[in-house]
Amino acid sequence: MKKMKTKNPVKAIAVFAAILLMLTAILACTPNQTAEVPPAETIPPAVPVNTPIPSTNATTNDDIKDVVAANPSLSTLTNLLDETDLDGKLDDSGPYTLFAPSNQAFAALPELTRQRLLKPQNRQLLRQVLAYHVIPGNLSVNQIQPGEVQTLGNNPVNVQVDQANNQVRVNDARVIQADIQASNGVIHIVDRVILPPMIQ
Repeated sequence: MKKMKTKNPVKAIAVFAAILLMLTAILACTPNQTAEVPPAETIPPAVPVNTPIPSTNATTNDDIKDVVAANPSLSTLTNLLDETDLDGKLDDSGPYTLFAPSNQAFAALPELTRQRLLKPQNRQLLRQVLAYHVIPGNLSVNQIQPGEVQTLGNNPVNVQVDQANNQVRVNDARVIQADIQASNGVIHIVDRVILPPMIQ
């Protein structure tokens, strides 16, 4: 009967160690699948449609001009009303309904349009654009009727009322904050600047 050869334990350990070293080297050369992945582009969160207006010190005893001036989200409109002297019109007895573009609405204007309106020689044109946002009467959002409505800019706007979704549009602008009361009228904030036909 043949004797079985017994394996040399020292040699077996050496072989095992060599295999471990090889595996370690192979793994070190393999690209790390868990490496940091560059973060995806961050998209700013959408602004809710009926985002509340920042609180102001304005009261219903203040006229439209003062209510607009007291609202930080309407600071661009405040400056432009002052530059065109239209603020003087909005502090008389009225009553008026103002569709007030937010700061974001002015920022979204095409650059060429914005530059054109802000040129000193086009001050009268800017005044006409702002007057195009004002209609006679004190109309809450529930009182606004669809159809063409004459503005202080001597051009009519097209009002669309979607009662099912509780939305009001003036040309392409959507009312995003309604019924801000003033002593001589009411203000509805819109998400776009309403441009008369002469600008488009």
